[in-house]
Amino acid sequence: MHEEIATLAGGCFWCLEAVFQRVRGVRQVVSGYLGGHTAQPNYRSVCGGGTGHAEAVRIAFDPQVVSYDTLLDIFFAIHDPTTLNRQGNDVGTQYRSAIFFHGPEQEAVARAKLAELAPHFAMPIVTELRAAPQFHPAEDYHQNYFNQHGDQPYCQLVAAPKVAKLRQYFAPLVDE
Repeated sequence: MHEEIATLAGGCFWCLEAVFQRVRGVRQVVSGYLGGHTAQPNYRSVCGGGTGHAEAVRIAFDPQVVSYDTLLDIFFAIHDPTTLNRQGNDVGTQYRSAIFFHGPEQEAVARAKLAELAPHFAMPIVTELRAAPQFHPAEDYHQNYFNQHGDQPYCQLVAAPKVAKLRQYFAPLVDE
């Protein structure tokens, strides 16, 4: 089995993780931080907004089952790529929309996706596009968060609707 990596940021990593864990062909989703200037980021420092890191997920997937292009379709369906440094009530650079590509093929697919989707949004897409820097896994208690704490209020109000959107618009890809 061939495996590829996608790294995406679009608000709270709990939400992205909850969605991508349910996509057929996704082998692993790890919540973490990247894109900043601190060597040892942690949740407290990243949430403070001073490290420059984004909350993100690293997705290991089988491209024979789900394409990178399809992962980007899901990504753009579950977050707002037109709000700079925020998703809903989560505000700060750590919640920015970003695609961290792994190689020229992913960069080309991401650029094409941004161009394809731009006319469909009333506001300009502000999603950052850059080569993936070092990824720092988040603390253990952030991993698999929605599956362990789905009844928690934030998960119910923010993550659950994103999972519902996945089920509604990408039903053939849902693996539960």
